[in-house]
Amino acid sequence: MTATTTPPSTVDAERADLLAQLATVRSALTNTVRGLSDEQAGEHPTVSALCLGGLIKHVASIEEGWLRFVAEGPSAMRYDLPDGVTWADLTAGTAREFPQWAIDHQNDFRMLPGETLDGIVASYEQVAARSEKVIASVPDLSATHPLPEAPWNEPGAVRSVRRVLMHVIAETAQHAGHADILRETLDGQKST
Repeated sequence: MTATTTPPSTVDAERADLLAQLATVRSALTNTVRGLSDEQAGEHPTVSALCLGGLIKHVASIEEGWLRFVAEGPSAMRYDLPDGVTWADLTAGTAREFPQWAIDHQNDFRMLPGETLDGIVASYEQVAARSEKVIASVPDLSATHPLPEAPWNEPGAVRSVRRVLMHVIAETAQHAGHADILRETLDGQKST
């Protein structure tokens, strides 16, 4: 069970280095679930709602979303709110209706009924393979898109393909660290 893939040999050195680093942190994350049952991967061993299966789902979702942004631009990452709902309502948890993207984001952190660890990891591997194809096909890592409107994005900000890839690497590495803590809390095992 790994989300590691081999960077295409047709990419330049910078892309190969970035893709290799992403593969390394993906592997660090997926190694934390080696040998676990579905039940263990869905357990919440700390006071938070985080579980190992959920962390992998979340990282896969983040990577998939950012790489869609690289390929399609800001329309791939829309944060529309239902009519009459404000960002303040959403942030306070008092919105009369929650947008599907917010519900999906919350569900990314947990294993839902019927989900299996093998299925989650296989889905992550598919995301990884698509990501590498997108990065290999982009003409220039300096190409930019404007970020979508959202309170956490500075108005008028843009992101280059390179910066998106570095963000995905950092996000994956951060959550690999969280996964190590969860795994150690579950059964005393470490991913290394």
